[in-house]
Amino acid sequence: MILHKTRGEKVFDLFNGILLIILALLCILPFIHILALSFSSSAAATSGKVAFWPVDLSLNSYQYAFQNPAFLRAFGVTLVRVILGLAIDMAITIFAAYPLSKSNGQMPGRTIFAWIFVVTMFIGGGMIPTYMVVTMTGLRNTIWALILPSAVKPFNITVLLNFFRQTPKELEESALIDGASQMRILMRIYLPLALPALATLFIFDTVFHWNEWFSGLIYMDMKANYPLQTYLQGVIIEPDFTLLDINEIELMSKISSKTFQSAQIMIATVPILIVYPFFQKYFVKGLTLGSLKG
Repeated sequence: MILHKTRGEKVFDLFNGILLIILALLCILPFIHILALSFSSSAAATSGKVAFWPVDLSLNSYQYAFQNPAFLRAFGVTLVRVILGLAIDMAITIFAAYPLSKSNGQMPGRTIFAWIFVVTMFIGGGMIPTYMVVTMTGLRNTIWALILPSAVKPFNITVLLNFFRQTPKELEESALIDGASQMRILMRIYLPLALPALATLFIFDTVFHWNEWFSGLIYMDMKANYPLQTYLQGVIIEPDFTLLDINEIELMSKISSKTFQSAQIMIATVPILIVYPFFQKYFVKGLTLGSLKG
C-alpha cells in the first residue's frame, strides 16, 4: 500500500531539506575557499579576488610547500605519530576491552576495573600533573610524549567492550569445547565480528593523532620535533619567522602567505579525506552497535 504524504509532511520535508543544504554549505564553503586560495596566484589572493574558484591558476604554493624542510619534517613526525599511536592505542583498547567484556564469574572484579576506566572519562589528573609525569619519565622532546600520555582511551575501551558483550556467547563456548585459547577466540571470533566498531575507533584515533597540536606545543622544546598541526599553528595562527631558515624566508618572499598557508592546510587535510571513505560503511554501524548501555 502506497502512503501519500500530507501537505504538512511535505512542507516539513522541504524545510528539513533546505536546512540541511544550508548547513552542508556552511561546512564545505570554507574548505572550498581554502582550496581555491591554494591554487590561486599571489596577486589574486593578496588583492582579495579569490572566493570559491581559483584565480590565475598557480601551483607555486604547492611546489614551495614540498620544498619547505620544516613542513616536510613536521609532516614526517605526524606520520610516525599516527602509525605508532594507532598501533599502541588499538592494541591497548582491544586487550583491555576483551577481558572487561566478560562476566564477573569469568573475570572476578570486572565491574570494579570497568568503573575505574569510566571514572577517568569524567575526572582527570589535569595538565600540570600530566606534564610533570611526562617530564620525570624522560619522554619530553621525544615522539613518545605525543603518543603514550593518550594511549589509554577509556571511551574507546567502553565502546568496544559493549560491542564484545553483544557477541553470542555460544560462539565462545563452542570454541572452548574445541580447545581454543582465549587469544585464539579473540583473534578468530571477536575481532572479525567487531570490524565495524574497530573501523570506527580507527577513524577516531587517526583523526585525533593527525589533528592534535597542543601536546607538541607543551612537550617539545625543539621546533624540529613539532608535529604537523603544531607547526601549522605556529606558522598560520601566530606567525613566527624564527620557525624559518634563510632559504624558507626567501621562498616565502616569492609567494603570498595566504596561498602558501592554504596549500599547507590542504596537504595536511588530504590524508584524512583519503582514509575516511574506506571506513565509512562501517562508521554508523560501529557507533550504533557499540553504543553504551546500562
